[in-house]
Amino acid sequence: MGKISLVILACIVVAATATPTGRVVGGQDAHEGQFPHQVSLRRNGSHTCGGSIISKNYILTAAHCVGTEDSEGNYYTYSPSVFTVRVGSNDRLQGGLVLRIAEITVHEDYGNFLNDVALLRLEEPLIYSANIQPITLATAEVPAGSPVIISGFGRIKAGGDIPQKLQWNTLTAISRSECKAAINWDSDALICLAHPANNGACNGDSGGPAMYNGEVVGIAGFVYGGCGNIYPDGYAKVYYHREWIKAHSDV
Repeated sequence: MGKISLVILACIVVAATATPTGRVVGGQDAHEGQFPHQVSLRRNGSHTCGGSIISKNYILTAAHCVGTEDSEGNYYTYSPSVFTVRVGSNDRLQGGLVLRIAEITVHEDYGNFLNDVALLRLEEPLIYSANIQPITLATAEVPAGSPVIISGFGRIKAGGDIPQKLQWNTLTAISRSECKAAINWDSDALICLAHPANNGACNGDSGGPAMYNGEVVGIAGFVYGGCGNIYPDGYAKVYYHREWIKAHSDV
């Protein structure tokens, strides 16, 4: 993987932060109802990751958002009782609904930044509205060079503030070979999204969606060498994991 380390994008933040004036690296405020599938995944009451509504009962997110490794490198999942999701709001701290999680399902082959996929089953089904809607799973590969929209409540720069308002930005899908050339990462389970410096995903965006043609095509996983640099970001490829997601949910 070269000399530059990979950085997982999960982040625990406190609720009592002032609203920053900046943006998720290079992004802008989302308007109401722009991303009705976006959720804020909260652990012990604080935002930690993003996620996507894929049905009335299920949220799609990243495996590293809902578990950790012990000293021997064995992964284990946290109790669902420590998590909630805020749905139907572009505000990290208020609005919409806060719902409990009944069950967590993590991809059995998760590890080494790959297959970074998890499903959260809600205790109660969602009632859809203008601000609460599911997003369709990817139905095809994303062509290299295509614009891909990311969204999240992640930091506005490496080590920077967490925005109160949902942010979004447009990145560019690159081919598997281009990803390998850029960050020496070569897997069909991954979609790499390129961007100029001072753009891209950051801590707190993990598990959140990358969207193309109105479908969720990626799940935010890692940045290479720190937020907002010139290297592409790594997202779990939803099209690659589509059958696993369908088999473990009601989609």
